[in-house]
Amino acid sequence: MNLEFFIAKRIISKNRANFSRPIVRIAVLSIALGVAVMIVSVAIVTGFQKEIRNKVIGFGGHIVISKYDENISMESTPVSINQPFYPSIGNEEGIAHIEIYATKAGIIKTDNEIQGVVLKGIGSDYDWSFFKNKIIKGAPFTVTDTGKTNNILVSEYIAKQLLLDTGQSLLMYFINKEQTQPSVRKFRISGIYNTGLEEFDKIYVIGDIHHIQRLNNWDSTQVGGFEILIKNFKDLDKITESVYNRIGYDLNCSNVRQQYPQIFDWLDFQDVNVTIIIVMMVVVAIINMISALLILIIEKTLLIGILKALGMKNWSVRKIFLYNATYLIVRGLIWGNIIALVFCFVQMYFGVFKLDPSSYYVREVPINLDILSLILINAGTIAVCVLALIVPTYVITRITPVRAMRFS
Repeated sequence: MNLEFFIAKRIISKNRANFSRPIVRIAVLSIALGVAVMIVSVAIVTGFQKEIRNKVIGFGGHIVISKYDENISMESTPVSINQPFYPSIGNEEGIAHIEIYATKAGIIKTDNEIQGVVLKGIGSDYDWSFFKNKIIKGAPFTVTDTGKTNNILVSEYIAKQLLLDTGQSLLMYFINKEQTQPSVRKFRISGIYNTGLEEFDKIYVIGDIHHIQRLNNWDSTQVGGFEILIKNFKDLDKITESVYNRIGYDLNCSNVRQQYPQIFDWLDFQDVNVTIIIVMMVVVAIINMISALLILIIEKTLLIGILKALGMKNWSVRKIFLYNATYLIVRGLIWGNIIALVFCFVQMYFGVFKLDPSSYYVREVPINLDILSLILINAGTIAVCVLALIVPTYVITRITPVRAMRFS
């Protein structure tokens, strides 16, 4: 057995009271709380980023292919559905799904209220997975290639503003450049959704793409564009470039980061907050561990003198106290992980801590537990703390057997 480790283990196993015990407990507690704060902070921020990102993507996909023009309105410019990449590109590596879409601005009018909206037309290939847990009342509708449906989804915000409910009919008005009078369509509310992303909930109504084709005098082969969903968000830039190289010169593709830079810049800024918290917690843990280690060294001065008198080298004596410190750090990590995981699981399953969706886009604090993040936080804390403690142990080299005996 390693001699230094054996001696460190004997020191740790002693149960008699000593004056360093309160300091050691404070050091362990500081590490436990620091690690818990780091884990919870990372879980909340990554959960928040993932939740908002998925909501933005749910309304328009990771990558959008549309007509290459300078049109910046909500009106789609027609694109032929007969493209060499559709639908075969959906089977390529990294791509999960491709679907058609079209958008058209309109106005919902009731007896007492009016509301400007954007009708997003979807086809039979639409992936409903995003709206599965977002529909709070009613149900999604089915779109077929053979006929059109008058069913639509409206947001809870629009429903409250216009006093609408599922099963109810409404009139929507659309304006075309070629017509002097607005076109009117009667729709039936199939379901009401709430994503919590108020910026989108305020304007989007989901309906059948056939209505937009008819309103714009398009034929059945013309759509507003294509939406692509990818499997891993980390591959967004790489797949965007690959898709861009596949499409024709008259088409353009942009990803969700390029479409909503202000939202993603804001989400990326949250990483700075986490970095600051982690640095602060590690610094506090290091300071407390240095204090505890120095007190342990002072308390064991006689033992250090005896070991040196018996011929043990300085580095070997220092290793004994580094083993002790590592034990305390690991102890703190265990308690910190327990505290953090309990908090995270309680929040994940019970949603104890609520948020204002108008400010934070979510109703409760989101949690995203990632095994890799847990490993990196724990391993990083141990590595940084142990390396930082090598310097304080240098004081051991200043202790001589003679001075140790006198001190005792």
